[in-house]
Formats: sequence, C-alpha cells, structure tokens
Amino acid sequence: MNEIFIVLCGTTHPGNVGAAARAMKVMGLHSLVLVAPRCEIDATARARASGALDVLDHAHIISTLDQALAGVGFVVGTSTRPRRLGPELLPLRQGAAEFARELGTGSCAVIFGPERTGLSTRALERCNRLWSIPTTPGYSSLNLAAAVQVVAYELHLALKRPQNVETLPVAADSEKVGALCEHFERVARRIEFISADAPDSAWHRVRRLARRTRLEPSEVKLLRGFLAAVERATPVPPGRKE
Repeated sequence: MNEIFIVLCGTTHPGNVGAAARAMKVMGLHSLVLVAPRCEIDATARARASGALDVLDHAHIISTLDQALAGVGFVVGTSTRPRRLGPELLPLRQGAAEFARELGTGSCAVIFGPERTGLSTRALERCNRLWSIPTTPGYSSLNLAAAVQVVAYELHLALKRPQNVETLPVAADSEKVGALCEHFERVARRIEFISADAPDSAWHRVRRLARRTRLEPSEVKLLRGFLAAVERATPVPPGRKE
C-alpha cells in the first residue's frame, strides 16, 4: 500500500485535504502528495483529518506534477467524462483491478485535479489511464474528498482479491516516457515528419500512444537509440533552429 500515491493537484480548500487524508487512512493508504496547493494545511484541514493526522503531517508538498511523478511507473487520472485528447477512460472498478496488477511492478499514482476544473490537458498527458466513478445520469459532481474515498475503497477491495494473473514486466517510469515523447517531437520537427506549426492535438496523440502502450525500460532505450541515430543522420539545416 505504501507504493500507492494519492496526488491532489492545485487543491483550494483545506477541508478537502484533511478529509482526503482521512479517506485514505481508513482504506490503508498513507502516501499523500500535494502539487502546488492553493491552501494551507491549517486548523480546518487538521480537524477534518480527524484520526489521520499522520497522513496529513507526512504529506509531500511538491511544486510540479513532473516532480511528484518522478520514479512512478503507472499513473491514473480521474475524470467525470471522456476527454478527446485524454487516455482511455475506464470504469473505476475495472481500472482498480488493472491497478492492483501493476502494483507488483513498482510505484503507482492516482491523480486528482482542482475542485472546480479537474485535471488539465497537460496532466492528462502524464496518465496511462483515466478512471470515472459511475454516478446517476445527469448529476456527476463529486466533492474531491468523496472522490478520494470512493477510489480508495475500490483500491482496497481490488488489493484484497486474489491476483491469478501472470507477473507483469516492469514498466518504464513516467519521467522516462516523457523524455521519450520530447525526443520524438524534436526529431519529428527536424525531419519535418510533423510540421513545426502542427496543432497541439498532434503531439497529444503521440503522448497518449506512449502512455497507453506501457513501454518497458528496454523498449524506451531502443526507441531513443533509434531517434538518436535519426538525429545524427539528419543535420539541422543552416539557419534553422530546433
């Protein structure tokens, strides 16, 4: 359970931070990460945490999502709706079962966006999967701490079920996959495979593909070696900047 990180991005209400810590602890989760919070861990947060002050007091406060996900191999985002440029959207229970299998390969994270806006497009690009919590039609708005509670409950159940599946190979961590995407984009521009003024959607599709395919470290190394060879064979034309 210590390999599961609950990541709250841009949280604005201290009560939600405290209540999320309580929701985590009651389901056996302990690793809380706050990315660029817009509120303090104050008396309100501590009151809402109740008996989970240890989770709250040991929360990691990080300035960027990239830093928060360093070394994490499998990243899940949460959303109430499909996103056109986002990763595959799965019902929570189905996604939690997959998540339980991934835990055997290293650290995993579930990220939640700010209360009013949800996850940004940039944050979605860091996700391997996107989960939705089934709700009644026509009203899908969940309080942040309530969403954390439901997700924590489903993870608790999934981890208690027998996992009669083959052992998965270790996946490349989020940082290495991100570096591969940046390398691909640089080479694609150099050889004009994708034009420099291409819409952002072209790059979103590249990043979504890389996250969905669950690349292994050796595969990332192979692809980056290929891209490096293309760079060596294709000098930058005089007067053009990359």
